[in-house]
Amino acid sequence: MALLLSLILAVCTGPGLLESSHTVRLVRGPHSCEGQVEVKHRGHWYTVCDYGWDLKDVSVVCQELDCGEAKGTLPGLTPRAQENQDIFKQQFNCNGREKTLAECETEDIDDGSCSHQHVAGASCENTVQLADGPGRCTGRVEVKHQDQWGTVCKAGWNLQAAKVVCRQLGCGRAILTRGHCDDATQGQGPIWLSQVSCSGTEMTIQDCSFRNWGENNCTHDEDTWVQCEDPFELKLEGGDSPCLGRLVVLHKGVWGSVCDDGWGEKEEQVVCKELGCGDPHPLRHRLQKDFGLGVGRIWLDDVRCSGSEQSLEKCRHRFWGYHDCTHKEDVAVICSGNSCSWSP
Repeated sequence: MALLLSLILAVCTGPGLLESSHTVRLVRGPHSCEGQVEVKHRGHWYTVCDYGWDLKDVSVVCQELDCGEAKGTLPGLTPRAQENQDIFKQQFNCNGREKTLAECETEDIDDGSCSHQHVAGASCENTVQLADGPGRCTGRVEVKHQDQWGTVCKAGWNLQAAKVVCRQLGCGRAILTRGHCDDATQGQGPIWLSQVSCSGTEMTIQDCSFRNWGENNCTHDEDTWVQCEDPFELKLEGGDSPCLGRLVVLHKGVWGSVCDDGWGEKEEQVVCKELGCGDPHPLRHRLQKDFGLGVGRIWLDDVRCSGSEQSLEKCRHRFWGYHDCTHKEDVAVICSGNSCSWSP
């Protein structure tokens, strides 16, 4: 069956291979505009082979993601793709003028020409940052305009705008925003934005409405400060592959387990999908107690997913660290390890 699926993927050629509703994303990078290229097709994410990948292809990706100008292809990109993740075995031949990667010409790649050691990367110009904070997900909001970094005035700023910034930087959810910086954290140079108004769903802060660039009567003691949670991470530990084991999630720099209260198949589907590990294994319930008990924090309890979420982070749950569990109730997950469910 695995061979058949690979053959089905390999024979697809020509422009428009990705359906018009496809998605492209950059993962495992320092922000949402740099990292490993992945494309979504028929509900599944695939890494892209770097065979023939060049700056024209990167330029299209950067434009599609509203990430500014292309900077590079990230040769020798690390970390590499997970060994269980399928590779999109088509070469993209963009001319650089396409609006989306789906519009680029494609051609077959021989099976032996690509492996998980050779994945495509993209680096685009980063146009927002959080400066002078303890980490990249907390600090003074700055945007880049005309090759110069400048601050954002607090006038009109709210938590919806902070959500957009956190998402654009690939950080977790926004948990704090304030419109006054002390002397040590005030910016210098231009104040680029004022009266920023966002719905919270925009992909970049530049997609929100605001006054003309540099048009304001603000001072730097009105610079905006935002704190985001660190990027959400999860993994399965205690098993002999990345696709099975006891579930742990990262919060505030500490790994902790998940309680099994209310846990079910929909939640497992989300975890397996997020890890690129296919679907939950049909025999998972016979084996889930074989991974030992966790230690330390129990971060999540009463997790509820619809099954359509792309990340466990999007599912409902109690506040972080609130639970009535012991480690005897730690969640374990066993996935099939096959992320491809291609339908010809």
